[in-house]
Amino acid sequence: MDKDNVLKMNLRPSEKMTRVLIPIAAVGIILLFLAFNSIVIVQAGTRGIVLQLGAVQPLVLNEGLHFKIPFIQKVIPIDVRVGKAQSDQTAASRDLQIVTTTIAVNFHLVPDEVNKLYQNVGLAYDDRIVAPAIGEAVKAVTAQYTAEELISKRSEVSSKVKETLASKLSTYYMALDEINITEFKFSTEYNNAIEQKQIAEQNALKAKLDLQRIEVESQQTIERAKAEAESLRLQKQEVTQELIDLRRIETQMRAIEKWDGKLPSVTGGVTPFIDANSVK
Repeated sequence: MDKDNVLKMNLRPSEKMTRVLIPIAAVGIILLFLAFNSIVIVQAGTRGIVLQLGAVQPLVLNEGLHFKIPFIQKVIPIDVRVGKAQSDQTAASRDLQIVTTTIAVNFHLVPDEVNKLYQNVGLAYDDRIVAPAIGEAVKAVTAQYTAEELISKRSEVSSKVKETLASKLSTYYMALDEINITEFKFSTEYNNAIEQKQIAEQNALKAKLDLQRIEVESQQTIERAKAEAESLRLQKQEVTQELIDLRRIETQMRAIEKWDGKLPSVTGGVTPFIDANSVK
């Protein structure tokens, strides 16, 4: 017998088992590793972009469990939920006033086309696409309105900015959800001019109201005078000799009711209004 056969015959059973199990365990580990790398889970609110040897594949993975070829394919998750971008944009109005617009934008990536976005733009789409598109849209729309119109026609301005921005984002496989123009800021000189204009308008309105009040009061005075004159005229027409005699008798009757029955102790040249000889 040769030397190798002698060694094999002298091996213990445990050693034989170890020599058999080690290759099996190694194969098992390799298989587990391959299985682990063959499974990919796409989380909620995301999509999976498949790269095969570096090339973007047309298939976009939806949420859930998927299989890929280990070491050949790679899956890159990308968020398709609604995102927010907010910025301050400075532009010139139609009347050449400098306006700083604070705008908040809500948008999301088109889920079925994220592979095209990744291929053409990459993951830095906020800085490369969204921010410049917001600036261009705000500048283009602001130039169509005067500074005063930007405030008085705020909803119309917002609609135009939304329409312009949606068109720009759709080119890069993004969808615009909503925009909110939170503030318009103007230069100090323009703000002072607006304040002076408002003061002038308030003074003019006050003067107008004062004039209207004076006119109303004058008209009321005239109407009262007319009413008094008409009343006097009617009273004059109704005065007759019988009415005069009746008023005199009524006056004397009231005086008699108030008299205490005593004659004045001192009399002047005026005859008392009651004949003393008639009193018994």
